[in-house]
Amino acid sequence: MLRVLAAVLLVTGCQKAKSAPDAGDPYARLSKLHPPLPKPKAGEWRERFNEAPQSFGQYRDVAWKPAPGRDVLYVVVIGDLEPAQELAIAQSEKLLALYFGGKVKRLPPVTKQSIPERALRNHPRTGQRQLYTVWVLEELLPPLKPRDTLALVAFTAEDLFPDPEWNFVFGQASPAGHVGIWSLARFGDPATEAELVLRRTVKTAAHETAHAFGLLHCTESLCVMNGANSLEESDRSPLEPCPICLKKLQWTFGFDVRQRFERLCAFHSDAGLTEEEAECRASLSALQ
Repeated sequence: MLRVLAAVLLVTGCQKAKSAPDAGDPYARLSKLHPPLPKPKAGEWRERFNEAPQSFGQYRDVAWKPAPGRDVLYVVVIGDLEPAQELAIAQSEKLLALYFGGKVKRLPPVTKQSIPERALRNHPRTGQRQLYTVWVLEELLPPLKPRDTLALVAFTAEDLFPDPEWNFVFGQASPAGHVGIWSLARFGDPATEAELVLRRTVKTAAHETAHAFGLLHCTESLCVMNGANSLEESDRSPLEPCPICLKKLQWTFGFDVRQRFERLCAFHSDAGLTEEEAECRASLSALQ
């Protein structure tokens, strides 16, 4: 069986149960849009990995917040891209700025020729070329960080693997290093499935970037931070965080929640992400 794992290098430690929003909390109005997760099926992420929930208080203890001189989310492309893939990444950059309410800038690309052989492999069964995520997160990205870096995240069209025993991953992040990477390799054909590929790309981008700020997987509610063991499982998750994960992001970046949804609605409308636009409008209605 394939081990299709959307992995993340997580911080460890004792964790208490996640606390639900109380009735007086405005975030509670969004709860109906993020129902509890059902019991996982065989092979799904939560069936394979028994992760403890992360409460808001626990997140505050590990959160990586903007600070004077440390407030830019940098993006870098690794390897070659097709024009349609480049468009998806450019739209993802716009999405990340609105999603987290911060500054996003692009670094010069990392060329395919500069990737050493030790960071590559051919998949043992399919022969597909793959890029080693540990090399990216621990060796490639840290030296690329400008002095004002809050986090650095990478896009690539190369397929990814995090360990010789794994088949592949969609993306991976290091909360301790405030870096992440994700791949467009398995998201579909951006030339003929533009909306689907963009949806998968921005969802993975938001998920892995949030990990870089200290958010762990959400184990209780339908949320962008749900772990996923397959494209089918990932596609069931929304682009938006659940109320508790949204509260974590708002505490980190200080954005106005209502304005955030309004700006995201406009972005989704322009980008043709109809499901996400409807989701944002439903969130605005719930906040009223």
